[in-house]
Amino acid sequence: MSSADQHPPTTTPTGTIRGRRRVPFWDNARFACVVLVVIGHGTQRLIYDSDISYAFYLWIYAFHMPAFAIISGYFSKSASPTKRQMARVITDILVPYVIFEGLWTLTKWLVEGRADPNLTQPSWTLWFLLALGIFRLVLPYLALLRWPLAWALAISVGVGYLSNVDSTFSLSRTLGLMFFFTLGWWLRERDVVRRFSLIDYRPWWLRASAVAVLAAWAFVCWRWLAFWDDVDLRFWFFYDDSYSGLSVDQWWAGGIRLGLMALAILLSACFFVLLPRRAQWWTTFGQYTMYVYLLHSFVLYPFRESGLLRGLDPTWIWLPLITVLAVAIAFLLASKPVRRVFRPLIEPRPKWMFTDAALSSGSDHRSDPTGSRRG
Repeated sequence: MSSADQHPPTTTPTGTIRGRRRVPFWDNARFACVVLVVIGHGTQRLIYDSDISYAFYLWIYAFHMPAFAIISGYFSKSASPTKRQMARVITDILVPYVIFEGLWTLTKWLVEGRADPNLTQPSWTLWFLLALGIFRLVLPYLALLRWPLAWALAISVGVGYLSNVDSTFSLSRTLGLMFFFTLGWWLRERDVVRRFSLIDYRPWWLRASAVAVLAAWAFVCWRWLAFWDDVDLRFWFFYDDSYSGLSVDQWWAGGIRLGLMALAILLSACFFVLLPRRAQWWTTFGQYTMYVYLLHSFVLYPFRESGLLRGLDPTWIWLPLITVLAVAIAFLLASKPVRRVFRPLIEPRPKWMFTDAALSSGSDHRSDPTGSRRG
């Protein structure tokens, strides 16, 4: 159900059809988002000892996964899936999910001496794989309705009132982020980006405004950090708990999520405005974000669990250092040698699972679950 991140074919003055061209901006955006994921996870242990690190953490978590969901939705199709597209949900999402849940079970058994395999409770980052699968399954039904954005918004806000919808199969978080995924699809469906030249039109005042908004949010995170800590703002950004689980039982609790969703859209838009639109030396890495997403947690695990990232002082040295290290980890995990080693785990070809082995093979099979078809 993914779509190549390309413009539609165009006709030349001589009447020939130009081939589709890849738009580097989207690969840049994918990789930038996954870098933010690694930075957020890498600096998470610092928030207990440093207010600046805590503010930085809130700044990232306000928009990085909503932005990722928007991009994923932009390259998803709402038409009835073909057999090959249905097979991709299995090979690109479900099989890697089972593989990495098994690896996490083994890791916890070796390191912590306990093993509690449970495929219904995603380990750490694996919730997003399930979310992508559920998004793709639900989107064709949403697209049949009038006002699909309104329905998606009602789902994302309304699920917070249901305390019985929890982290089982990451359902609460998936439904909480449903609107962002649907928004991405809607932008593509309505051709909004092309019609309004949102990628090409970036005057200086727009970029300056984006910087100002992101800087203002950083200031707000830091200036009122004690209040954000008291109200557990970081847990609101997870879109995982019900409103009652966040100690807000009032009828207007959904208004808080609605406001945070509006904030996420604004910050995501500002973030996208500042990303390079032309090809960079790292643009190709945007086609392999799942390597970074699935592997970085194993790299960070020993640092997070050993206590090495606690009590680091001064912050002005350690926060930038760990941030740079997190960026380096992202680049390393997207590199060709790492992809070559881990491809059987992240991009398996389980031909034995299908009655038609061709469903898990073919040159056009390989695509990132977020929607980036390989060049």
